[in-house]
Formats: sequence, structure tokens, C-alpha cells
Amino acid sequence: MDVGAEEFEQLLPLLQELVLRADFVGLDIEFTGLRSTLSRPQQISLFDLPSEWYLKSRQSVQQFTICQIGLSVFSRVKGESNKYVSHSCNFFLFPTTFGILDSEFSFQASSVQFLNQYGFDYNKFLKNGIPYMNEEQERKIKHSILCGNWRVRSSLDKDQIKMVIDRVTRWLALAEEGDWMTLPGITGFQAFEVQLVLQQALPNIWTVPKDQGVTVKKVSKQHRWYLENTSCERERCWKEKILLSAKGFSVFFQMLVKAQKPLVGHNMLMDLLHLHEKFFRHLPESYDQFKLNIHHLFPILIDTKNVTKDIWKELNFPRVSNLSEVYEVLNSDLNPTKNSGPVIVHASECEKYAETKCPHEAAYDAFLCGSVLLKVAHLLLQRVHGSCSTPEPSFPQYLDVLAPYVNQVNLIRAGVPKINFSGPDFPSIRPPILILSVKRWPGVSEQQVYREFQNLCKFDIRRLTRSQFLLLTNKFKDARAILKEYRCHPDLQVSVYRYWRHSPNINCVLQVCGIISTWALVAFLLGRPGA
Repeated sequence: MDVGAEEFEQLLPLLQELVLRADFVGLDIEFTGLRSTLSRPQQISLFDLPSEWYLKSRQSVQQFTICQIGLSVFSRVKGESNKYVSHSCNFFLFPTTFGILDSEFSFQASSVQFLNQYGFDYNKFLKNGIPYMNEEQERKIKHSILCGNWRVRSSLDKDQIKMVIDRVTRWLALAEEGDWMTLPGITGFQAFEVQLVLQQALPNIWTVPKDQGVTVKKVSKQHRWYLENTSCERERCWKEKILLSAKGFSVFFQMLVKAQKPLVGHNMLMDLLHLHEKFFRHLPESYDQFKLNIHHLFPILIDTKNVTKDIWKELNFPRVSNLSEVYEVLNSDLNPTKNSGPVIVHASECEKYAETKCPHEAAYDAFLCGSVLLKVAHLLLQRVHGSCSTPEPSFPQYLDVLAPYVNQVNLIRAGVPKINFSGPDFPSIRPPILILSVKRWPGVSEQQVYREFQNLCKFDIRRLTRSQFLLLTNKFKDARAILKEYRCHPDLQVSVYRYWRHSPNINCVLQVCGIISTWALVAFLLGRPGA
């Protein structure tokens, strides 16, 4: 089900009820871009500590925005044997443009092409996106509205606003006091905007929102003053409705946080960064503070990438490269629990994905995340209990066997493979750093070194000195291959990097200490009696 601004407010009560009844929620997000064009020292690297990775990624999150959020709400079917129903929705989002709020964001050409390849509806994103704001933006706009600052930067086109004002002005010239007219087809957030614009522009009207549009009534200036000063409760309620409409999807985000349901994603770290930035608060400079905030918002996170990566080889499943392939393997005869695992069905209003595969559509990927979670959890439960496994396992039992993976989110291209949101990060299990010493190749650059090794394997490269480079890969076999291949090379000598042996800082300190010791010895010898 695709949801834009026009449908969102009507669906909000239903969405709240679904989340409250849910066992867990699958999540996927599509962005206008992934990585900003950073200078080389700022690019993501295997050398990065998690805190360094976070600070670099924070810049990208602040530059791009969310264009689609997919949620798949999974609930156990009462009275059925291990059966779950999924309600999947695509939410098209667009930043709130109201009052002082007017966000800037970028598009990345490769991301646009990628989404376009999979049929993304950019018209719905740009023309009918659900507004949203974070808590800091909400405080600013709330203060502005409640203090009577009615200046509006409308999301309506200027020509549309002009047409509305012209139409009402022409009507006013012929109307008498007490007459009224209706502006049809203007509802939701735009209805509030139109009322604000008209009341600012025309002092002898009064507006009332109706289901079919906005009603405009001609009144005297005295009666207008009377209405403004005796309708305090109406005015307060109206302002609160304006704020509620301007918050848009952020209202549902707060419901999701309050429900405290397990949140499931696949490679979900960038999703969490965007959720924090767009709906909670601007990302803090502190990596540890970011982790604390996310854990407070979502106490139970499960990254299916982290789970499947850990167990895939043990189960002798074929190599996979994306979420769709993971789902296909678990849904095939290769899965020994295919016939005994949980049954997953789509809700009647969300049957689009029952027959149609829609990779990289956010709600479809969110559904795959939830399905993969249930199937993997059932596999793990069977491994623990074997044939004695309960015939109708509950979701809490699934969570128990998934406990080692809870709040462990996969980290791509960094010094550690995952982030622990409920405690300290685990130490690195990457291959050792290698050091390359170059001879008879003056002025060699990092790019030239990369090209030298690219046919053998892929490394991240960092210059250490004029003739030395650090090499790092995430595969032990690649590190072993390089050490073997270049063991006896006359010009390119590769060995395992040892900090105390190879660090320029340590070498400098040792050289200084050597010089000082030498001078001290000379002084001692020269100062001896009879010398």
C-alpha cells in the first residue's frame, strides 16, 4: 500500500492500532543519496574506528533526505499454528515547508538512477510527500504558531496562492456580510495554509475548514476582531491541528517509539542515522551519545544482515549478495525447516507482494526483513531443541534464540564488523594491517599502489611515510595472498604492521632517545677525572 500526504491522516488511527498489536516491525528506507563527495581523507575506510565512521557518515545524513520509508508490521494470528500476518506500507516523505522551516537537501545522481531503475515514483515523493520534522524543529515551529507568528512560507505554488486570493477577492466585491463560499478540494495541511494566507491578506473574512474544503465567510472588521478575541478555544485547537499536520509522519514515528516494538532491518545503520536526524534530533557530535539515543528510542534492534552473515556458512547455504537472495534461499528446499517454519501471509489490503517481487521498494524490503527474521529464528530454535522443539513456538521464544544478535548492527567498511547499541563495541576481528615498503619508485602515490594490487585483491590504502603504505582488507585470505606473493619482491616488500616497530612516531622517539643517550655517554666519558 502506497501512502502519501492525502491518505496519511485518514490512515493514522489504523496504523497506530496495527503497531500496538504487532510482535515486531520491519523497516527499510530509501534516500536521495548515500555518500557525500568527501575529500579522500574523509572517505569511509576499513581503517576507521566506529566513532570515525560515524562522524564521516553524519555529514552524508545531513546532506541527503528520506524519500520513502517502508514498514511491514508483523502480528501473530490468534488461533493459528505459528502463523503471522504482515501489513506493509510505503510512505512517501517530503520535508515540512512551513513558517521558518525550509530544508535544503541534495540528490546523488547514482541514487536517482538506481531508484528509477526499480520504478520509484518521484512524482509522489515531490508532489504528495508526507511532511515531517524532528523535535528541535517542532519546538521552533510550535513557539512560532502559539505566539501568534502567522508568517507562512507556503508549500503551495505561488500561482496557486494568487489564484485563490484573486478568486476570493472577486467574490468579496459582490458578496454581502454573512455570505459564504467554499474552496473545494483543499484539505489537510494545505487547508491550514490557505486559511493562514487568506486571513493575513484579507481583513474582512473568516475561514472555517470543512470536509469538502475551506469555507470563507464575509464579515465586518469589527466582527472579525470579535471572532478572533472570543474564539480562544477554537483558535488554540486550530493552532494545535496546524502543528499536528505540519508534523506529519513524525506523529507516527513518536507512536512507533512509544510502542517499543522490536525493530528489524537489513544493513540498517544508515536507516538509524536518518531516523535520528529527521525525526528525533540532529545527530550529535558524540558517537557514544548517538548510541545511547538510539537505544533509548528502540531498545530492541535486530539486523538480519548481521544474523545471516554469522550463521550462513555453518548452514552450508550458497553465497548471497543481497536481501532478496537471502529470502529466496530461506524460502527454498535448501532450508531444512521450510515446511515446519512459520507461515507468513499478507493482509488483505496489502496483497501486492503476494504475487509480485518489488526489490528496493521500501515496504517490500521491509517485508523481506521480517520474513527473513522469522525463518532464521525458527532455524536457530530447531538447532537448539532439535526434534523436541515445541510445535508452536512463540515470538518471545524466537527472541530468546536471537538474543546474541539483539542490538548488534552490521557496520560496512570500518575497523569493526558491527556496532553494539546496548554496550561497548566488540574488538576488531579484521585481518592484521600490512605495511608496504617501496624501493626504487620515487614519488609513488596511493593510487599507483592500489593499481599494483587490484588484480590480486582489494585493499584500503593509507600513506605512512614517503616510501611506506599501510594496507588493510576485510578478508584473511587476501592478506595471506599478498604476504605470500610479495615475500621476496625486490622493490615492494610487504610484512605485518607492528606499531612498536613501524610507527614513525615511535621511531622518532627512539632516535631522539638514542641521540640523547649518546650525548650523555660522551659527556660522562669526557667528564671523568683524568680523561
